[in-house]
Amino acid sequence: MRLIKLVPDHTNIPFLRWRTVAVGLSLILILGSIALVAVRGLNFGVDFAGGLLIEARFEKPVDFDALRNIVNGAEAGEVQLQPFGDQRTVAIRLPLPPGNDSAVQKVVEHVQDSVRAGNAGVEFRRVETVSGKVSGELVRDGALAILFAMIGISIYIWFRFEWQFGVGALFALVHDVALTLGFFALTQLEFNLNIVAAVLTIVGYSLNDTIVVYDRIRENLRKYRKMEIADLLNLSINETLSRTIVTSVSMMLALGTLVIFGGEVLFGFSVAMLLGIIIGTYSSIFVGAPLLIWLGVGPHSFLPAQSGPEDRKAKAEAQARGRV
Repeated sequence: MRLIKLVPDHTNIPFLRWRTVAVGLSLILILGSIALVAVRGLNFGVDFAGGLLIEARFEKPVDFDALRNIVNGAEAGEVQLQPFGDQRTVAIRLPLPPGNDSAVQKVVEHVQDSVRAGNAGVEFRRVETVSGKVSGELVRDGALAILFAMIGISIYIWFRFEWQFGVGALFALVHDVALTLGFFALTQLEFNLNIVAAVLTIVGYSLNDTIVVYDRIRENLRKYRKMEIADLLNLSINETLSRTIVTSVSMMLALGTLVIFGGEVLFGFSVAMLLGIIIGTYSSIFVGAPLLIWLGVGPHSFLPAQSGPEDRKAKAEAQARGRV
């Protein structure tokens, strides 16, 4: 049985030809994502915003104006309503009332009774409460977790390779995280602890993909000491392209299934992961590798330049693949 190959053998795609456009596009997207987060903000879930969340499932599509009037009539504070997957499921957000747990339970029961009175057959699926102090700590801890993960990864790559590789990997990770946050600011999907877990997973996946490419670059820098750096980077990316594509496509198939069939609880996490896989694959090819040229990486980064037959052979092979 013949094996299916997503990437043909001996590919010679000139990725570095588009490095200026690719890195320029990445910079624009990073700045745009930062602007979106600053202007629109993230739609923090109860985990981060604090307060009271009641998820209600109605028999018919919801009239949001009527439902808002009903909840406001319960005098539980400023209400926010958000569709949760479809027009029959609604997330009712309320400020956390002062007092102990019994006071919170009293407000929950009062709101549920008010909603139930005007909507027969309504089902309350879950109730969540988070205090302002806890939510503030979660925001801080989530941000620190992402920041320390990125810094630790960069330091590791710095010692494993050279400082240029650490800078390139850090920029690629900033690119991936910024675009993911920009997407959530644009779509206003709920940003909660599940999304923080997804971002940390994206950081790990993107790093793994980038290290595979970097490791092949390091090997080729030692092997082909006279090859032009752009040609060497193209060779390294093409040599690892099959592994990158197969891994990414496998992940996207699994995550695509979760997006469609995983339900609302996993929807945000699955979308974040799917977007992160696509962005991470792009950054490892079009961002992490091209930056090494501008950071001055060359054969001298590891060993003194020496001539050898391997260089002539590799360049001839690359030229031959380009003519095919």
